[in-house]
Amino acid sequence: MKMRFLALVACGLLAACSKVNQDNYSKLEAGMSKAEVESLLGAPGECAGALGMTSCTWGDDKAYISVQYAGDKVMLFSGKGLK
Repeated sequence: MKMRFLALVACGLLAACSKVNQDNYSKLEAGMSKAEVESLLGAPGECAGALGMTSCTWGDDKAYISVQYAGDKVMLFSGKGLK
């Protein structure tokens, strides 16, 4: 039981356990809601928008996923450095 707990803690601390990965990127689809994206990727690191358009980013400079919304729906998405 103690080893299992330590494995979970280690996983939480490692970037390899990040939700910003190729597998999750491949699950994104145009038309998904913000809630669906956030259930897949977690809370975004930052968001900005105007006039009903919003862009949110998960990750950092080396590996990230960026999603652009019109209203509450995914219009475009892109990624960089995903493994």
